[in-house]
Amino acid sequence: MAVIFSGIQPSGDLTLGNYLGALRNFTKLQDGNECYYCVVNQHAITVPQDPAMLHERTRALAAIYIAAGLDPEKATLFVQSEVPEHVQLGWIMTTLSYVGELERMTQYKDKAAKRGDSIPAGLLTYPPLMAADILLYQTNLVPVGEDQKQHMEITRDLAQRFNRVYGEVFTIPDILLGHDGTRVMSLQEPTKKMSKSDDNRTATIYLLDTMKDIERKIKRAQTDSENSVHYDAEGKPGISNLMEILAAVTDQTRDQITATYAGKGYGVFKKDVADAVISVLEPIQKRYAELLGAPELDEILSAGAVKAQAKAHVTFEKAIKAMGLYR
Repeated sequence: MAVIFSGIQPSGDLTLGNYLGALRNFTKLQDGNECYYCVVNQHAITVPQDPAMLHERTRALAAIYIAAGLDPEKATLFVQSEVPEHVQLGWIMTTLSYVGELERMTQYKDKAAKRGDSIPAGLLTYPPLMAADILLYQTNLVPVGEDQKQHMEITRDLAQRFNRVYGEVFTIPDILLGHDGTRVMSLQEPTKKMSKSDDNRTATIYLLDTMKDIERKIKRAQTDSENSVHYDAEGKPGISNLMEILAAVTDQTRDQITATYAGKGYGVFKKDVADAVISVLEPIQKRYAELLGAPELDEILSAGAVKAQAKAHVTFEKAIKAMGLYR
């Protein structure tokens, strides 16, 4: 049994890509592993947030986790800010970090470039807090996308640095890339990844889109003039993206899809893709609506915070004793 940790920021509406590439796989990993899934709201405040919106999105994201299939009996779901050991260990990890290695983080450079001279210090110290999130649970595996690979590398470096100086306290986590995930591309620019922050909202399918919106967006998805359904990522990125989506939600292979739509054209194909996506998202939305205002959601999160803190506190106590931070 492996210990698995992952977290998502409550910083925007989740997309079909988030579900197929991450959430769906979290639910698979919960069988046979010790899983901790976190709403990382303290990472969200590395950039300015509206307090009411952050509160709302935190609850909404937790509800989506459960609606997507996370079972609180199998996995621990909690909110980062409700387990204080995260920021406490985050400060320790910050003291072990070097400014130069933090400044080399690609995400920091990208976001800092947009901020001009007003760069929040939290953007720079994001990786040490992420390291603390992971290391508190003696995590073996962290399912992440390629965009978080650099942050995972610094997490491993910080754990090894601590263990070398103060003794063996932390498990060195491994990156779990390619964890049965599907890379979903933009519906309007299929050579780039589908993004929840895309200004063109017709390019992205959001998990809470109406059924009509999903159908409309897929109907308008960029394709080509060939009118032949077959996979060619370079020559036919739009159709290839829709094939990947259909394959992911129906468990068909590319060859099966190609055979099914031989001679049928794009209109029929797009309608079937939309119907398949709707069949997956509709029950998620129904369960989400049931949870959002229900005491059940708070009960799950409260129990998750207690369980997460019990494990996190053991690791944190080992760390502060190893460093001499006790009376």
